[in-house]
Amino acid sequence: MYVLSGYDMVGEHVLVCVAWPYANGPLHLGHVAGCYLPPDITARFERSRGNRVLMVSGSDEHGTPITVTAEIEGVSPQEIVDRFHAVNTQALIDLGCVWEPKIDPRGVEYGGALFNRTSDPSHIKRVQENVKSLYSAGLFEQRTMEQYYEVRENGTGRFLPDRYVEGNCPTCNAEGARGDQCDTCGATYEATELINPKSKMNPDAKIEIRPTEHLFYRLDLFQSLLEKHAEDRWPVWKNNVRAMTKQWLDMGLRPRAVTRDLEWGVPLPFDDDQFDGKCVYVWFEAVQGYLTCAQIWSEKIAISHPNGSESWKNWWCVDEEGNAPRHLYFLGKDNIPFHTVIWPALIMGLNMSMNGLNSPRLPEAGDLHLEDNVPAMEYLMLAGGQFSKSRKHAIWLPSFLEKFDPDTLRYVLTINMPEAHDTDFNWSDFVEKVNTELIAAYGNFVHRIMTLAARLPSENGLSPLIPFDDLSLNTEHSNKLQELHSSITDSLERHRYKEALRTAMSAAQYGNQMIQAAAPWSHLSPENDDLERKASLSTLAFGWRIARFLSIVTQPFIPFSAQRLWSMIGQSGEVTEAGWDSAIDWQVPMTWTGEDAQPLFERLDLEQILSREGNVANEHVEDEGPSTHSVKGSSRPKKDGGTVSNEPEGITFIEFDQFMAVDIKIGKIVSVDDHPDADRLYVVNIDDGSESGRTVCAGLKDYYSPDEMLGLHVAFVANLKPRKLRGVMSEGMMLAADDGEGGVCLLTVDSKINPGSEVR
Repeated sequence: MYVLSGYDMVGEHVLVCVAWPYANGPLHLGHVAGCYLPPDITARFERSRGNRVLMVSGSDEHGTPITVTAEIEGVSPQEIVDRFHAVNTQALIDLGCVWEPKIDPRGVEYGGALFNRTSDPSHIKRVQENVKSLYSAGLFEQRTMEQYYEVRENGTGRFLPDRYVEGNCPTCNAEGARGDQCDTCGATYEATELINPKSKMNPDAKIEIRPTEHLFYRLDLFQSLLEKHAEDRWPVWKNNVRAMTKQWLDMGLRPRAVTRDLEWGVPLPFDDDQFDGKCVYVWFEAVQGYLTCAQIWSEKIAISHPNGSESWKNWWCVDEEGNAPRHLYFLGKDNIPFHTVIWPALIMGLNMSMNGLNSPRLPEAGDLHLEDNVPAMEYLMLAGGQFSKSRKHAIWLPSFLEKFDPDTLRYVLTINMPEAHDTDFNWSDFVEKVNTELIAAYGNFVHRIMTLAARLPSENGLSPLIPFDDLSLNTEHSNKLQELHSSITDSLERHRYKEALRTAMSAAQYGNQMIQAAAPWSHLSPENDDLERKASLSTLAFGWRIARFLSIVTQPFIPFSAQRLWSMIGQSGEVTEAGWDSAIDWQVPMTWTGEDAQPLFERLDLEQILSREGNVANEHVEDEGPSTHSVKGSSRPKKDGGTVSNEPEGITFIEFDQFMAVDIKIGKIVSVDDHPDADRLYVVNIDDGSESGRTVCAGLKDYYSPDEMLGLHVAFVANLKPRKLRGVMSEGMMLAADDGEGGVCLLTVDSKINPGSEVR
């Protein structure tokens, strides 16, 4: 067991509840951005703060989405759920989500995680026990309800559960609305309210409304308590959570059906014949998984916990002093009312039945706790269209992870996370953010620190930066990093993930600016060992501390690269073992590996990706005219394919696509040497925003001395095919103006722009 530096052994109990994905297909990037990446970031952050975190979720394996998929494929529902539970579990682990190990490395008393499945017999048993308990408490009423029935030609038929019926939404009139909810506007309703209803599986079949007996949960009994609860949570809930909860409460709660005419699901725990062929409605069953999953984790995995099989209560129950664990629920916006209205009502019902009460109450000592926050996300769109399993409009997570570093996805989805409004995913933006942010800012900073430090002498394998490590010379920088750390912490506490990540990335940008100003490459030689050299190399040494800072504060977001950086700077063990506040511990001894610095990320090629992935990201984008704000890599076609006419004499026009194929970027000249075998050529090393930089051969000896070129920010062609010039591989071409009269001048830009920036 390890102890997080800077923290006591006692930490807050935090329950991270993650929406249960239907096991009817692979997860897509919309699922990841909305439901599965935010809780993982939160769990990692809370763990690093020393809190005791239990994260629970699993595959939702019952309900009509499963049976619909099974019918379409002509297989059993069990085959479907077995296949996709395995696929999705592995994909989430490959993404870096902390579902493994199931017990926190600090020890079982610190929690862990369990990604379960609703077909687990223990889950089914507990749901049935809860149903009987609520039934005994008088919280159900039996009603005759009207439901669509599919009539077959031979006189037989079947009742059609919600997702077996489609039609026009009664609220917004959108086509293809499900029988229980509209994906377009988010409205919920009864299937009988649909306009132009049809059987999803047999659109031409005759459907009619028939009576059927079902159990209804008395939501109406909890109206006033839920209003009081919502009022209490109002200051921390996001706007979308407030709005949807208020809409439900303002309409007035009414009993809601908890059973369905469907054999695939949790059977009702009653022997009465009238309940044959009926099961617990999936909405009523799956939300209980947050509780049953914690109980199963406690019973089967955490048995060594001091409280044994009752340890789940640490994360679920209010203690005798009135202290409650902290409950966080992560889901998409379409599921908000189920977590702010229905699930709290169900929890209060369980508390009521457990205590033998005649009326419900808000939780007290010994009771199950209600949610503290529901940081629900909006939708991640795919080039303007909503990700959809059913419409096959998606980029699937397992397929994505076969081709790309998971941290690149984690980074781009976080920086574009749909926190307050829908956001969009497209390949050009993905490539740009990886190449110009992760590589050009984060990776470039780390590479500069490590390669410059490696040019200093090292004794006995110790860090060559130790002699220059002087915090008194870097108080301005340490104060800045402490401000950034506080800001990142505040953002994560408020579930503002992209704000937190942007701030973390600004530390790398600040580090680049700091190193640029200090110019340590000019002071590596000990020949001029003066105060200026000491100050410059002291800044370089603090750069190592910024690298360590980055490793700790970025591990919730990009854990794999954070660990690579942690190892690269010589820190032992796992970066997750480092306490959150240790990122700003400036007394940590400097470590060193002596190994060559390796790139943290690989540069991506947009054209290569598009040729491989196809144009799925452009499926729902209407043709538009040319935009004055178009960027290279834009996939929007011209509205008309007409050619440009009336060309001025003497000018040969090129097509727009030809121009867009030229990749012009900004680089900083870091060294200029004579070519070993060409009198008029320089060998110029350029910082191009990548970790390795590039070499360019330039015929500029007649116009510039090496000193005049050093430090210039120049424009260069980045995608010119490399070629050898007198034995030296040249990887691009710097751009220069030529007046035709012997005057040549490099095209330069203000030094405020970062190397690797694109010219558009």
